[in-house]
Amino acid sequence: MSRLPLLGSHDALLRPERLAPLLAETLDDQRWLELSADLVEGGKSNLTFRLSSPAGDLILRRPPSGKLLQSAHDMGREARIQKALADTGVPVPDVIFQETGGLIGVPFYVMSLVPGHVIREHLPPGYAESDEEKTRLVDSLVDVLADLHAVDPAQVGLSDYGRPTGFLERQIRRWNQQWNRSKSRDVGQVDELADRLSGQLPTQQAESIVHGDYRLDNCLMDPVEPGRVAAVIDWELSTLGDPLTDLGMLMFYWREPGEPQRVLTPTVTAAAGFPGRDHILKRYAERTGTALDEIAFYTAFAHFKFAVVAQGIAARVAAGSMAGQNFGDLNDEVASIAESGLRTLDGKE
Repeated sequence: MSRLPLLGSHDALLRPERLAPLLAETLDDQRWLELSADLVEGGKSNLTFRLSSPAGDLILRRPPSGKLLQSAHDMGREARIQKALADTGVPVPDVIFQETGGLIGVPFYVMSLVPGHVIREHLPPGYAESDEEKTRLVDSLVDVLADLHAVDPAQVGLSDYGRPTGFLERQIRRWNQQWNRSKSRDVGQVDELADRLSGQLPTQQAESIVHGDYRLDNCLMDPVEPGRVAAVIDWELSTLGDPLTDLGMLMFYWREPGEPQRVLTPTVTAAAGFPGRDHILKRYAERTGTALDEIAFYTAFAHFKFAVVAQGIAARVAAGSMAGQNFGDLNDEVASIAESGLRTLDGKE
């Protein structure tokens, strides 16, 4: 006899009395009625849960609870782009199904659980121990990003997924609007960075699918082979636009030896043996033929964008919308990121 699923503190977020029967019916396996769920810690925007049963494991993504900013946390877009990329060279999890919101009260989707390492502050024991393996790991990240930017959106049904013309101008305006909606106080460095970015937009060289938050821990690395990305995840900010915004984000997240860690995104890349940002830029330029003369602008834009993201995380934590996760006082981090962005724009970082 199957038991009623008990998810404890997650019952209100997942509605197990509805979710478990849906899984059992969709997957034609009654063992999904014996459902349990664990929050995958570390997600700072949408909530990620590992669903488990005697039938196996899956991943569920849903927005945080509470009031959300307009256009943010769009589960339909995340599911759509992963379905579209399923038959390309860009590795993504398989989307099992998605719901518009009636079942558990918010839109969500369920996807396959891809075996792989989520690498943040530390490498798994025995993994990528040599400098050569670390270089292969980094090169695989860059190569997958180049492959993503080479996908023709029209060929995968994504020609209407965004408006690449005028992308940078709209992005700065949009993130400035998000800043004004979520800020708890004025931060002059953020406002100055937005103004300066608006005043020196580079000419867009290309149009492509962009991930929007491309970094090491948004890729699952193959559990055995460090030189292979098993899956790219967290597609919430994906759209059509300027591919160099993805490269700029990767530059923002990539820490080198002696550089301070980001509070919200600590990374192992500052450890000895990891190639630095120059290696990444060279690899990307060789793979894509893209001129990178304006990469400082794109990296500074990434600082602005993440300063706004950090403020949004702070607002959601304060509102109790992050399933109990708390990332500390982020006020100093927001200002620090914006200051670093200004120095990057001036060529001083």
